[in-house]
Amino acid sequence: MATLFLSVLINECLFLLMVDTEILEKAYRLMCMAAEMADTYERNRNICKYVHSTSRGHEAIQLATAFHLRPGDFVSPYYRDESLLLGLGFTPYELMLQLLAKAEDPFSGGREYYSHPSYRGPDKPTIIHQSSATGMQVIPTTGVAQGIQYLEKIGAGNGPSVVVCSLGDASVTEGEVSEAFQVAVLKKLPIIYLVQDNQWGISVSAAEARAMDAYTYAGGFPGMHRVQVDGTHFEESYTLLREVIDHVRRYREPWLVHARVPLLGHHTSGVRKEFYRDAQDWEAHLAQDPRPKLKTRLQERGVTEIALVEDEVKATVAKMFADAVAAPDPAPETVTDHVFAPTPVTEETGDRTPQGGERVMMVDAALHALEEIMEDHPEALLYGQDVGRRLGGVFREAATLAEKFGDHRVFNTAIQEAYIIGSTVGMSALGLKPVVEVQFADYIYPGFNQLVTEISKACYLSRGKFPQQTVIRVPIGAYGGGGPYHSGSIETTLLSIKGIKVAYPSNAADMKGLMKAAWLDPNPVVVLEHKGLYWSKVPGTDAARQVEPAKDYILPLGKAAIALEAAKEKTAKGDSCCVITYGMGVYWAKTAAASLDGRVEVVDLRSLFPLDEALVMERVKKHGKCLVLTEEQATNSFAEALASRISRACFAWLDAPVDVLGALDLPAVPLNMGLETAMLPGPEKVVRRLSTLLEG
Repeated sequence: MATLFLSVLINECLFLLMVDTEILEKAYRLMCMAAEMADTYERNRNICKYVHSTSRGHEAIQLATAFHLRPGDFVSPYYRDESLLLGLGFTPYELMLQLLAKAEDPFSGGREYYSHPSYRGPDKPTIIHQSSATGMQVIPTTGVAQGIQYLEKIGAGNGPSVVVCSLGDASVTEGEVSEAFQVAVLKKLPIIYLVQDNQWGISVSAAEARAMDAYTYAGGFPGMHRVQVDGTHFEESYTLLREVIDHVRRYREPWLVHARVPLLGHHTSGVRKEFYRDAQDWEAHLAQDPRPKLKTRLQERGVTEIALVEDEVKATVAKMFADAVAAPDPAPETVTDHVFAPTPVTEETGDRTPQGGERVMMVDAALHALEEIMEDHPEALLYGQDVGRRLGGVFREAATLAEKFGDHRVFNTAIQEAYIIGSTVGMSALGLKPVVEVQFADYIYPGFNQLVTEISKACYLSRGKFPQQTVIRVPIGAYGGGGPYHSGSIETTLLSIKGIKVAYPSNAADMKGLMKAAWLDPNPVVVLEHKGLYWSKVPGTDAARQVEPAKDYILPLGKAAIALEAAKEKTAKGDSCCVITYGMGVYWAKTAAASLDGRVEVVDLRSLFPLDEALVMERVKKHGKCLVLTEEQATNSFAEALASRISRACFAWLDAPVDVLGALDLPAVPLNMGLETAMLPGPEKVVRRLSTLLEG
């Protein structure tokens, strides 16, 4: 009914009677401002040297949207949305500071591209940070809407907020957009997808790249209201957006608005229109310029001071541009600021071994940690594939949690690793603290777009406004016949991403303490949980079962431990050595050490980033010989990189080169258990390598 009402509204041209002249004048002024800004940048290409896009041609639909948003709302502009930002109340000077990468850039302090805002404040809608990657903002922004729905359900909402996600039509072909649309209609989320269709995706035309436009595509998602609009006509766009936004405020359902607009400029300052557009295309787009259309409407309404407005805007833009050019650049020493938000967890606290405590399996320690977190913190959520009520995770690592806390806090998702990971960005922006699960480490790769492009960069590029409070649980490692897609190790790949933390517990006590620390950390933390240690079923891993720490126990990230002390002190070359390892490697090393007469010390890293380099270097210097042991394929691994760092830091203390032992360099873990054993390091291989190291 709502879609039909809007269609009738537009077709009967009622919008012509409903927009005040004052609003039209404001819109025209801002259109002139956007045009003059674009012309100024073009005239000063030598100064405006950083790549940028402008909103020319898209101004009407963007301003129409901005004018209806409130401070309690959320909006995710995309990189061509400078007019939307002007409509929200940002000044040309503020936008120019970002264009020129200046220190006072209010969004990123000179770190982000033009029209890549991130904003928190009482006077405007919140704008989460988003990347330039096409369509990637749709999942995080849908996560905002899902978080709003949760807050409203528990009575913690802040009014009927609306979420607007702006994107170009070409980006709708991205698979992650489909994931977001699926969730929006399944959950009935209060979100509007504003699709601006200018028929180009850089140099690729719509006819070349897509079989349908966004409006047609949205028809395949039952429950997605949709409407098309002439995005060059301000009055039509303004009235339409008023009705759509009002509907979302009242009925909390998703909409897609497909706006047809021209592209009246270059794709970017670096990819210029003359590279790929012919005169016929350019003239056709120019004929749809929304600014002359609005000027004509103002003249029809008797507005006579249009020329004065145009002259005033030119003078204002010129003054602001000169001021922005003169503004200081960022100080080089600030380049490392805001990689992470400060964590409150810096020391080990609480009772690790309470009197009378029972030994528990590692999987239960994780379950109990989450249960205790959720008991005390209503902002804690848990979701992922199969973690909900019926199964509680394929390893039963979330068993009973949905029954205790409800399906609104512990719930299943579709097979959507990108959405599982990326939606936490939006949740975090609302003050929620989601714990999500990727079912197996081998399946994390579809979520890497979101982990790398959005999550890891948000704190740094928003200058600390949007740290990502995200815990990502990842069962990892080989455990006896798991095969090539359920046994892999991914830590090196994860550690190549800057802006995330990685924990890797090897026993129940560490699991509980690290899980608590990860949840309290305001940054994204990936917790790698070895499947072979969950129940201590692998021979030699019974010690992974430990006395469960008390509820108050917290183990900071970045604190390694000595898992096994060497019985002998080094008195001469070759007397002892240390093994630096983590996860299953701890048990391989301890088993091997039992046959080496007390000459081996085992250091359990417990977290891989941050890394306890102080303890590592101290123990290597003490023993003079070192083996770095990993379950991963060794070549080009984290273990090899760590060995190199140890060699540099401890060169004067070493009695032999730092050695590395890992899995064979095969593309996957084979299914056959004999082949799996042949691939992986194990106690026998570790004994042989340590014997050679000790006697060499």
